Amino acid sequence: MAQNRPPWLWLWFWLSRLMAAGFLCHGVIAGPLRAPVGLLHQTPAPQIILQPPPPAASARRKLHGRFLHITDLHPDEFYKIHSSTGEETACHRGVGPAGTYGAETSDCDSPFSLINATFDWIAANVADDIDFVIWTGDSARHDSDEEIPRSPSQVLGTNRWISSKFSEVFANPDAPLGGPKRGLAVPIVPTLGNNDILPHNILLPGPNKWLQYYTDIWREFIPEEQRHSFEFGGWFYVEVIPNELAVFSLNTLYFFDRNAGVDDCAQPSEPGFKQMEWLRIQLQFMRQRGMKAILMGHVPPARTESKQLWHESCWQKYTLWLQQYRDVVVGAVYGHMNIDHFLLQDTHEIDILPGQASTNEIFSVRESMEDELAVESAADYLQELRDKWAELPRPAILVEEASATKKKKKHKGTRKKRLGPWAERYQLSLVGPSVVPNYFPTLRVLEYNISGLEDAATWADVAGPLPIVDDLKYLKGQQTLELRDLAEVSDKKRNKGVEQKKPKKPKKHEKKKTPKDPNLIVPDPPARSSPPGPAYSPQPLTLVGYTQYYANLTRINNDMVGASELEVDRWREGKHRDKKPSRKPAKPLKFEFEVEYSTFKDTIYNVTDLTVNSFVQLAYRMGRDKTKSKTLLSNVGSPLDGDATRVGDVDGLQGISSHESQVEHETFVELKANTKNGNRGGGKNRGKPKAEKKDKKKTRRKHNKTWLHFLQHAFVSTVEEEELKQLSD
Repeated sequence: MAQNRPPWLWLWFWLSRLMAAGFLCHGVIAGPLRAPVGLLHQTPAPQIILQPPPPAASARRKLHGRFLHITDLHPDEFYKIHSSTGEETACHRGVGPAGTYGAETSDCDSPFSLINATFDWIAANVADDIDFVIWTGDSARHDSDEEIPRSPSQVLGTNRWISSKFSEVFANPDAPLGGPKRGLAVPIVPTLGNNDILPHNILLPGPNKWLQYYTDIWREFIPEEQRHSFEFGGWFYVEVIPNELAVFSLNTLYFFDRNAGVDDCAQPSEPGFKQMEWLRIQLQFMRQRGMKAILMGHVPPARTESKQLWHESCWQKYTLWLQQYRDVVVGAVYGHMNIDHFLLQDTHEIDILPGQASTNEIFSVRESMEDELAVESAADYLQELRDKWAELPRPAILVEEASATKKKKKHKGTRKKRLGPWAERYQLSLVGPSVVPNYFPTLRVLEYNISGLEDAATWADVAGPLPIVDDLKYLKGQQTLELRDLAEVSDKKRNKGVEQKKPKKPKKHEKKKTPKDPNLIVPDPPARSSPPGPAYSPQPLTLVGYTQYYANLTRINNDMVGASELEVDRWREGKHRDKKPSRKPAKPLKFEFEVEYSTFKDTIYNVTDLTVNSFVQLAYRMGRDKTKSKTLLSNVGSPLDGDATRVGDVDGLQGISSHESQVEHETFVELKANTKNGNRGGGKNRGKPKAEKKDKKKTRRKHNKTWLHFLQHAFVSTVEEEELKQLSD
């Protein structure tokens, strides 16, 4: 049958076989290679899909041991270049010397150009090297132009604008949108200034509309868990280094004696009292957690023999609180006064404790300090501080140095008052100068010790809310306790856990001691075994120094040549008040801040750190009189030339060793009004009435090199040396 098949069928058969063989060969060639027998049961390698590389994450931000203090910006949207600096125009109208970046040494506010340039400079030079920002208020213009009165929208508008500038400069590019930190790389801690409200100085007890406004404006800056405190009274704190360091924003408008909307800190119904109780509770909480605190606010606790800024009861409690929590508080930073200086609160002037005789009768007639200090009134205020510093006990370190150089003389009678090694009797407040060019615009970068904290978690690392104390609930629970007798409360605290002894029967006619303030609860002091706190002894978180930057607007504005004499009127038109710009249109130079001075390099201040003891020594030196001495040379150099002075060449004591010059200078005695008559030593006051002795102590101190150096920086290098000498006479 195969032979009978047609030829075409055979042809089809062989062609189909050839095609099948071709398909088979194609499948073998294209198919995967057979795996070796030993690998048949292994997991196949994952398939690799090529994708573009992810963007590199920025390095985790670490602590730098620095923070920025910025205060009193006072932006003015109505400022006009080359307008008049006169009191009635306030750089809003007319023709005059108002420069592109501000009218230095005048009472005009800041043009927006100054604010923008300041934040641009911060972004380029500071923002990447700091850990947090302390912003102490007054971010609205003064109400100094009757033709353009302030409005709530203006006050809140400039504050919102400044807040946005901070958010822009300190933005965190790695923060998720809508995250808890809302895009900030470092914490910004604001506080209310007396010009951030209407009418200025007057803030009624909270909650109120102004606190609600600022809760919204500062929503990025106030931790969510702290907003109830701020809405209630305008106070809060931020853990700028989680579980290590907190910055407390105090609402000093409730302490401010010019705030007619509130009274004092003595009555439980007053917001000042409530804030002090909140502060006491929170500082105790910080102690329990092993944390430290920096206090900040707008109005400083300035207090001299004749004037003060806070209600006396607020100053008393504040000073008492800091004394009892001296193991917790690192320091205090304030603004408001525009001049660069510091304050020393003396705990020996606390007189609100039970059974304590009042030591403060002479201060009962203090006047309110002026809202804004002109140069002359500021000089008077600083001179009163110096008069007080002249009464400082001799610092322990100077006593040790003196004993090392010469034998101690035996004196009959009482020993001279001396401070302990840490000067814990005193407390330090640093008052920073302003951005608004009442003098020159100024910024300050402070440094603190981060030994052992280099790798600590930063504020941006912590995503969730931190632990807090429900202070409002706590206050309600304490209301009955506050009305108890202080002696009973103190005894219960002291004897907690100890077997109670039967009280002794009171003697006849013995009266029970009652507290001067029945609502006062005295905080517990540090444990006896605890070392001095970071404000007194160098340790982690101690403030170690600062660098002060200023913008020389006379040079930058590039409008004027030379300067007129010092302005001492209430309203200051500035040193160029009688001049017209020589360059029209304005041709300013490049705006920049430069170093005015640094405590690390200043050989006249010669402070090793920012501990209380360092500033007590500095104040002691400035308070001493300069009398004729064999250690003094007649050819003293310029008192403002810090760079040409060696370390230890204090107040021009050149030509002798640094150690001897320091010791000899600190032993200067007060001026004796009757030295010419041959009287010496303390015998001149024997038998004289106390009032006359007191008058002698008020004798003006002669200016010394350190004092003139201090005045120069107080006015941000805008006042000439001869004028400084006139102010100090």
